[in-house]
Amino acid sequence: MCESKDDTNADKTDDEAHRLLPPQHAPSETPLCEGENDEELAFEAREKITILEFESIDGSDYAMVPPFSWKKLWLFTGPGFLMSIAFLDPGNLEGDLQAGAIAGYSLLWLLMWATAMGLLIQLLSARVGVVTGRHLAELCRAEYPYWTRLLLWFMAELALIGADIQEVIGSAIAIKILSHGVLPIWAGVIITASDCFIFLFLENYGVRKLEAVFAILISTMALAFAWMFADAKPSGKELVLGILVPKLSSRTIRQAVGVVGCVIMPHNVFLHSALVQSRKIDPDKKGHVQEALNYYSIESSLALLVSFMINLFVTTVFAKGFYGTKQADSIGLANAGQYLQEKYGGGLFPILYIWGIGLLAAGQSSTITGTYAGQFIMGGFLDLRLKKWLRALITRSCAIVPTMIVALVFNRSEASLDILNEWLNVLQSIQIPFALIPLLTLVSKEQIMGVFKIGPIMERVAWTVAALVIVINGYLLLDFFLSEVNGVLFVLVVCIGTSAYIAFIIYLIFQGDSLPSTWISLMRSRGFASTGN
Repeated sequence: MCESKDDTNADKTDDEAHRLLPPQHAPSETPLCEGENDEELAFEAREKITILEFESIDGSDYAMVPPFSWKKLWLFTGPGFLMSIAFLDPGNLEGDLQAGAIAGYSLLWLLMWATAMGLLIQLLSARVGVVTGRHLAELCRAEYPYWTRLLLWFMAELALIGADIQEVIGSAIAIKILSHGVLPIWAGVIITASDCFIFLFLENYGVRKLEAVFAILISTMALAFAWMFADAKPSGKELVLGILVPKLSSRTIRQAVGVVGCVIMPHNVFLHSALVQSRKIDPDKKGHVQEALNYYSIESSLALLVSFMINLFVTTVFAKGFYGTKQADSIGLANAGQYLQEKYGGGLFPILYIWGIGLLAAGQSSTITGTYAGQFIMGGFLDLRLKKWLRALITRSCAIVPTMIVALVFNRSEASLDILNEWLNVLQSIQIPFALIPLLTLVSKEQIMGVFKIGPIMERVAWTVAALVIVINGYLLLDFFLSEVNGVLFVLVVCIGTSAYIAFIIYLIFQGDSLPSTWISLMRSRGFASTGN
């Protein structure tokens, strides 16, 4: 009897352990040799940063989370700041300046809450990466059928290429400004494309060196745009009211949609889940995992606070200078420097060049992180056995070839660049559900996340945020197509494409049983209640 009870208790203990800890999946569906398996990881073991180990009280209980340590926070600092660069790319800066010029200070509250929504999504992305030890693209490859993951990869690549075109052209505009117009847009594109080799060079020196370079670029942006903010001297009272008092009018609805739409970048969701694996964390030890999640939450929050301040600087500078003027509707990334120079003049250091330096830092940093994201997306979805330098070169080529073509075609006028930017925003908006739905599906599954599966309240909040972002971007798509789509054939093609698009979204939701169980239970209970009445 005693042995039977012991066996029963042992079985219960084993079952509890399996329930609490997420299962460790193999990196791929087929066995690999050791060398191949190492290449498949987001970061090789020798590349990962070792975090100070902590000892539990009895030497075997790893469920305890140690007290806060500034030294450990410093060791975990890096991935969140790389992730935050997607909130500061040239596309975001253009959205900021247009929101400021057309809506004034009235959309600052929306900028703040949109950043908070972006933070929630990125924390869930980091959670998946830390808990499972694999990034989102790898998990999609393991969890979805072949045709589904192939289509998800294609959508992610389209989003990445669209973002990369904006970032590269933004850098090229900055180079044109800083060279007094000597270097045209196409030359700036070629120069910016070389960042792939800079990235490969820096990566050889370790993750921390690469993170230090990005810290310098973010600091450059912060200083440049803070200088502009100090020169422009925006109204402090209107700034505070803009943050605290929500305002929205029919005239500013398009800018409001743009502010929210720029926050969630599909490739950035994939990127953050991989970046957090640059620290050596044992996913089998609950205490280590929870500790990492805590530090990454703090670090990501600080990073997005910095990005919010930089976006705030840009928005308020253009709100002070151009809100209510006749130039407000025509200002864009290509002519913003010229308008700033005419409005604020030269000074000790001309504001035109300050803008150019900030824009160049934004473009260069975002294109390098785009190269980084491309490696993880392509390698994760396609299970490639390629060296990192070759994968980075292929990723850069996939983006730079269409970018070169676009730069040559649209380099005729500022208006054509604005049209291009609108189409690229639409392209990225279309891809958002194909990053958010898999993320929320996976982070809600106990089979994948174990005890770190998000709870029902967080699940509902996350799905509400995702639905809000998808609906807002849907409005942007509808508004764009109503104004741009002409001709019976074009309308027919758009209708067919829209039907297929919606069908695929519905498939992703129901294939992964994604909707919160609490919502389903609530609907059922209401249905039974009405039947009983």
